[in-house]
Amino acid sequence: MTYQVGDVVKMKKPHPCGCDQFTITRVGMDFKLRCNGCGREVMVPRQKAEKSIRSIVSQPGEE
Repeated sequence: MTYQVGDVVKMKKPHPCGCDQFTITRVGMDFKLRCNGCGREVMVPRQKAEKSIRSIVSQPGEE
């Protein structure tokens, strides 16, 4: 599956704030994800991120 900057993804486990949706802000060897609940940003290795992403909720340019 291909991921792009701006995609909103649903993760298998929620962030400690309780929100399970994140926005992808960087793609490469690491993914930079911003929590849609509290705004905290986390860097996750690509393999771990791909395993923990359940689905793509929305993509940029989609309405």
